[in-house]
Amino acid sequence: MRKAFTLIEMMISITILAIMMIYLYQSYSSLNISNTVFKKATDEIKEIELKKRVIFLDFSLAQKGDANASFKILNQEINEDVVFMQSAHSLHKRHNPYVGYLVKDKKLYRIESLKPLREYPLGVESEFVADTLGEVNSFRVYKNQPKSDDNASEAYLIHIDFKDEEDILIKTKLLNES
Repeated sequence: MRKAFTLIEMMISITILAIMMIYLYQSYSSLNISNTVFKKATDEIKEIELKKRVIFLDFSLAQKGDANASFKILNQEINEDVVFMQSAHSLHKRHNPYVGYLVKDKKLYRIESLKPLREYPLGVESEFVADTLGEVNSFRVYKNQPKSDDNASEAYLIHIDFKDEEDILIKTKLLNES
């Protein structure tokens, strides 16, 4: 009666175990690769959705009213606009900041200031915080002026053609009309 495994049986079982471990490692490796690709894709979607949210809130919460706080669209070139407004939305925890969007060296900047932004180029006395939204091919804002007998508020169409990202096209109405 035999009480031990033969050397051949041990070598066969170790070979089978090694083959199983190789397949498990390959599965683990491809899972890590797919997780990396998935994380990169979700980060890109998160970034573009965050940009859309900031732009939508800035424009929809823009305040209409006196001449100092009016909404200004200054056309600079065929594919570049500069927008100044006062908004109830702030990224830097300010109360009703003045917000501007402008393109400088093919980069779109969102600027936030406590003082009104009235002209472009900005004066040396201007104080603001600038956030870069990315490299763009064009930034355009179109205003839809409602008819005088219509009770509809002004609507804006914002089109941003990013160089290496998905384009943004947002239509919004002012919610804070006075």
